[in-house]
Amino acid sequence: VCQVEKEMVEILDVEQILSEVAPTRQDISEGIVNEGVQENAKKHHILIVDDSSVARKQIKRCMEQVGFATTVLCDGREALDYLQGMVADGVDVTKEFAMVISDIEMPEMDGYTLTTTIRNDSRLQDLFILLHTSLSGVFNEAMVKKVGADGFLAKFQPDELARLAIETVQAQSD
Repeated sequence: VCQVEKEMVEILDVEQILSEVAPTRQDISEGIVNEGVQENAKKHHILIVDDSSVARKQIKRCMEQVGFATTVLCDGREALDYLQGMVADGVDVTKEFAMVISDIEMPEMDGYTLTTTIRNDSRLQDLFILLHTSLSGVFNEAMVKKVGADGFLAKFQPDELARLAIETVQAQSD
């Protein structure tokens, strides 16, 4: 609950509610990850951006099951500040992160704005961005293309998320 212009506003964590009402499988199915995949994944780092603590934990766990190192941030503003700070320190973020997995609906800065801002910054524009949201539909898919994201995936499908991350880093390694 927060106050906006003298009005009380309640913010719901959709992922928290869904995890309590309709729990889903959290682990990656057998056969998706093998030793070769894990060895390759150990060389890569993924930035996770989501305002839901439940979603952050789910995504982090999924990526770490594959073998990826992760950095987890709470919203688009925090992620943008973090990335711009790295660039200011001389870090090539496209070499640091194999991909950014970002929620769409977040306070401070949503995933669409984060993606647009990254695409408009020559130092960040080559980052692979996957928008990952509980809100699916034609509108979101059109917006994903409009803002320049590399992919879109509805939450939470651990097998599909793992496959997409594995395919992305394999393509970057080729």
